[in-house]
Amino acid sequence: MSSERVKGASTARIFKFNDPDGVIEKLARSGMPIDKIIELFKDKLVEAREVKGNLFLNEGINYIWRLVKGETGIVPFGANSCIGVGDSTTPASPDQTGLLGVNKSYKRVDSGYPVVNGTQLIFQSTFGPTDANFDWNEWTVANGCGDEYANINRKVEALGTKSAGSTWILQVALTIS
Repeated sequence: MSSERVKGASTARIFKFNDPDGVIEKLARSGMPIDKIIELFKDKLVEAREVKGNLFLNEGINYIWRLVKGETGIVPFGANSCIGVGDSTTPASPDQTGLLGVNKSYKRVDSGYPVVNGTQLIFQSTFGPTDANFDWNEWTVANGCGDEYANINRKVEALGTKSAGSTWILQVALTIS
């Protein structure tokens, strides 16, 4: 007897830079590859870290199937995509529909994102020196910049406290295999 199994996974990479003048923010938002940014500004890189795992949300799964079906009125993710970050530590649950924090911020994906790489869809958003300066404890990928849009996933894990003068770049790779 054979069984079918679909697996969803997520890997997030966060890059934290000292960037009071916003130069790194501008380069990342314009689509400069992260490897090139690190090469040019290695002295300003404070931390680079990878986090595995997430929870695909029911609303996101439903939205994906509606896109596949070709339902009219469904806005594709593409350039509409945003990564949201917030300060909630409430555990992720499939029935959630966005970020739960008091402080939260959504940023449109950087130029050239999302990117398909095999069975992955990779999103990247850059939060500049004046953006989202609070504790980052949760994140999501949505097809618009707010909780009212379809959120694919939610992950709860402390990434640190972003402060003014720093630029943080968050990449989220969602995999279905």
